[in-house]
Order: sequence, then structure tokens, then C-alpha cells
Amino acid sequence: MTRPASAPANPALRLVPGLFVLIWSTGFIVARLVAPHAEPFTFLTLRFLLTVCVLCAIAWAAGARWPLGWRGWRDALLAGILLQGIYLDGVFWAVSRGLPAGLTALVTSLPPLLTALVAGPLLGERVSPRRWLGVGIGALGSGLVLLPKIGAGTDAIPLDALAVCFGATVALTGGTLWQKRFAATVDLRTNAAVQFLGAGLMTLPLALLLEEGRFDASLPALAGLAWAVLGLSVGGILLLLRLIQRQAVAGVSALFYLVPAVSAVMAYALFGETLAPVQIAGMAVAVLGVALVSRG
Repeated sequence: MTRPASAPANPALRLVPGLFVLIWSTGFIVARLVAPHAEPFTFLTLRFLLTVCVLCAIAWAAGARWPLGWRGWRDALLAGILLQGIYLDGVFWAVSRGLPAGLTALVTSLPPLLTALVAGPLLGERVSPRRWLGVGIGALGSGLVLLPKIGAGTDAIPLDALAVCFGATVALTGGTLWQKRFAATVDLRTNAAVQFLGAGLMTLPLALLLEEGRFDASLPALAGLAWAVLGLSVGGILLLLRLIQRQAVAGVSALFYLVPAVSAVMAYALFGETLAPVQIAGMAVAVLGVALVSRG
């Protein structure tokens, strides 16, 4: 049975998990910002293909090594289709179909539980009792953070959107596990470029067939696109791939429990959304759960 590599001792690298959570949590903020200004698949196609251009420029400047042979390209393309393509396409589509944001956030906070269930059989990673306890506590905390929003607007939940959102979450989990299989042998810059190429090639036909190509090029749309490319796609995904490369996937996945809490604080600061006492308590519980998983 293989053991995952330990986290590096470099103090600066210890900041990577927290930085990843901060960046990833802005995803819901970007979605809210650009929703009135662009159709979801059109926006994501622009995001993915612009990200490919940026990452290719970075890889070229650094002389980074590209995947060797068909197998390397296949692995990266499949990881991109799962991690970026199906996940983001599914979440954006579900929200556009009327799935409440609170319920969407709850469903997309499930990867730690799903990962813990399959990391052992698929990767040979041992999930200790302490880590299982942390997974459970983290799920409880995430639920408490989202509790005030789950009931909002759920009188007629679109079941097709809920199913697609859950499928997108499964895809994110599957992409994380697939990436872990070959993470130690790849250059993250070129690997991410190929991943976003796969996501873009998947999303472009959806935009052409299902949408009218609406992107109004307003300041919110352009600002949201710029941050989605440079912050979320380049910065956030490279940090996620780095974490997957160096740590156990159960521990990395547990970080997603913190995303609803951080997103709630950002929404409070930027949009004036209220923070209920139960949400603040849930944040503390989620942090405790992630701490247990990280030390498990």
C-alpha cells in the first residue's frame, strides 16, 4: 500500500492550502457578477480558451515539458474534461436553470465525502478514523453555513438541474482522483494547459448549439472574465494541481468544506448578504473538520 507524499517543509508552501481556498471561493462571486452579462457556456468557453493561451505562454517562457505520447495527452485531457469541463459546465447550467445558490453550494461541497469513500480502494490511501471524523465534522459545518440559504427559493426545485449539479460534483471528485494517478510525473503548467484545452473543446459546441453567444463586454463581464482566467483558472487550478501532486487526496478534498464559509464572508462584504449566527458557528465547525482531516 502506497503512502502519499508528505507536505513540503518550506514555510511558504504551507500557505498554499489557505490561498487555494480564498481563490476558489471567489468562483461563486464571479458567477453572480457575470450572470446578467453573459450566457454560461459562452462565458466558460471564453474563459477556458483564454486560459489555454495564458498557460501556453507561461509554459513556453519557462521551457516547460509537454506530455509525452498519446497517453500523457489523454490523461490530461480527461482530467480537464472532468475537473473543469463537466464540473463548471454542470454547475453554471444548473444555476441558470434555477437551482438556488445555497443548494448548489451544498451539493458542490460533497467532494471530501465522496473522495474519502473511494480514495482507499482506488489509490491505496488509508483514511484513518480521525480523518473520517474530520470528514463528518466538516460536512456538518458546511451544512450549517449553508442552512439559512438552503430553504430560500426551493419551493419548486428543478430536479434536472439538481441531478446535473450532483453529476458535476461527482466529475470534480473523479477528476481529482484521476489527476492523482499521474500527478507526480507531469509539469503542472503544460498539464493545466492541456486540461483547459479539453474543457474548452467540450464547452464550445454547447455554446454554439444552445446559446446565442451573448457576452456584453461590460465592465463587470470583463472584470469577471479577467479574474476567472488569471485568478481562478491559472492561479486556482495550478494551486489545486500542486496540492493533489504533494498531498493525500482526502486531505486536499477536505479544503472544499471551507469554500461555502469563505464565499459567505465574501458575499457579506461585497453584496451585503447577512451572516446568521448559525453560519458563523458552521464556519468554526468546518475549520475543525478540515484540521482533523489534515492531521489524519
